[in-house]
Amino acid sequence: MDSTVSITKRTRRHQAAIQIRKAKHRDATAIASLLYESFLEYERSYTPEAFHITTPEKREIESRIKHWIVWVALHANVIVGTVSAHPEGEALHIRSMAVRPSVRGRGIGKLLLQRVEKFALANGYKRLILNTTPFLPSAIRLYERFGFRVTGSEREWFGTRLTAMAKQVTQTHS
Repeated sequence: MDSTVSITKRTRRHQAAIQIRKAKHRDATAIASLLYESFLEYERSYTPEAFHITTPEKREIESRIKHWIVWVALHANVIVGTVSAHPEGEALHIRSMAVRPSVRGRGIGKLLLQRVEKFALANGYKRLILNTTPFLPSAIRLYERFGFRVTGSEREWFGTRLTAMAKQVTQTHS
């Protein structure tokens, strides 16, 4: 039990050192690099086409920053996490969520999801939606702990299986 308490305290201290802000045009290269680094260990599970789309290059990130909402998580002024979102009717579709492998497990993903949900609530979105792959079990656990549920919808995406998840937008709690 003491180890659980100390892990929780450590996580809270680390979260306090994380800043979440909207991405800026100048962040595009760092975001592209972070996405590539974050998904590289799973590259063999994707088809080449799906991996290429999952790890977009700078120009695509710049377009997303211009047309979507993109956030970054910073620790000591270094981008250690990112998430993008764009509207789909009454839902906000989450895309390209990633946390640098060296800092995973410290609550950064939860902070990013809280920021997305806060934005969705403030802007009248009713649901958050996302697609994930079965070979990302840690991400799936994070989404489930945050209240996402599998919708039952699955599809092939450039030869890679995707599972849809959704969550009703509610007031976030820390």
